[in-house]
Amino acid sequence: MKVAVLDINGKETGRKADLSDGVFAIEPNNHAVYLDVKQYLANQRQGTHKAKERAEITGSTRKIKKQKGTGTARAGSIKSGVFRGGGRMFGPRPRNYSFKLNKNLKRLARKSAFSIKASEKSIIVLEDFNFDAPKTKNFTAVLNALDLQNKKSLFVLGTSNNNVYLSSRNLKGSEVIMSSELSTYKILNANQVILLESSLEGIESNLSK
Repeated sequence: MKVAVLDINGKETGRKADLSDGVFAIEPNNHAVYLDVKQYLANQRQGTHKAKERAEITGSTRKIKKQKGTGTARAGSIKSGVFRGGGRMFGPRPRNYSFKLNKNLKRLARKSAFSIKASEKSIIVLEDFNFDAPKTKNFTAVLNALDLQNKKSLFVLGTSNNNVYLSSRNLKGSEVIMSSELSTYKILNANQVILLESSLEGIESNLSK
């Protein structure tokens, strides 16, 4: 698949990038995508939720009324979950929501996500660029040139670039990551995926295994 390479002004450079069909043009596996996104979101959960059960409630332990003859249900403790102020029955406890997926499935999910974006023409290949200093207005100018100011965008770098990363950090709709940090969720969550030329080799070598 041939894609025109743009510069930071949004103009074609006259070069074309060759995107691997094995990564950007496969038949998407929706179930793999679902599992990988589910794992990503599960891993974001802290799992620190907690409700007090009857053993943790402060209160008297005496039997609050006699066992028989009241005409109502028997009750042994004011801390029971059936009474106001009592403990929560089967309440949430701290837990770890994360789960594992094998590498081949995660690789398939990322290739499927890229193929979905490619079919939607939501992938831009941009020549490598840098800023002299981290300035948000410089990164905003790039977004405006690529007509991305009102879209969620994901910039994928081939190598670490602190000036570009810091320039984008204050912009809510844009994210800059390394190719090694790619996830299915981030690819699909962006309206437009911008791949810098230096990132293509790393992406294809990691996903073509």
